[in-house]
Amino acid sequence: MIAQRVGVAALRQGAARPFFAQNIPKVALAAGISTSTPARSTGSTKLSPEEGRQILVNQRLNRPVSPHLGIYKLEQTWFGSSAWNRITGSTLSATLYGFSLAYLAAPVLGLHLESLSIASFVAGLPLAVKGGIKFTLGFPFVYHSISGFKHLLYDAGKGFAKTTIVQADKYIWAASVLGAIGLVAFL
Repeated sequence: MIAQRVGVAALRQGAARPFFAQNIPKVALAAGISTSTPARSTGSTKLSPEEGRQILVNQRLNRPVSPHLGIYKLEQTWFGSSAWNRITGSTLSATLYGFSLAYLAAPVLGLHLESLSIASFVAGLPLAVKGGIKFTLGFPFVYHSISGFKHLLYDAGKGFAKTTIVQADKYIWAASVLGAIGLVAFL
């Protein structure tokens, strides 16, 4: 019973003190720091529909106009790593989904996409054709992987200097071609 009364008394004492005033020195409270947000007065005026439309027209005249992509250098818009990262990602996704759907539909359509038939088909191809297929499939994978690391660095706020971007793009292209050649040679 005594332990219960002690517990209740402790709860009452803790609840009696406001938490906010406990943690702020009394001097700061006396200095006039307000804990409430100031009230702002708002007002509106009645406008006719024509006046409202005229205000909108004037606001639209002050908006910045986006430039067309044609004013930029070609290597910035068409050969930039961000665009090619999206292109290679879309290519990889389309290839994966296309083959997966074909593999699922193969028994219904009478296609032979079993592992054995694909392996025997590839074994019959000339070496140059096999290398071309490997490079065509390997390059988007390698480019997308390396460019993805660059975009992770961008997310961390690093590498935004123009010279860094240009150099990184050159390195990404070179590493992607070399990586795809490595995949052709060793797989």
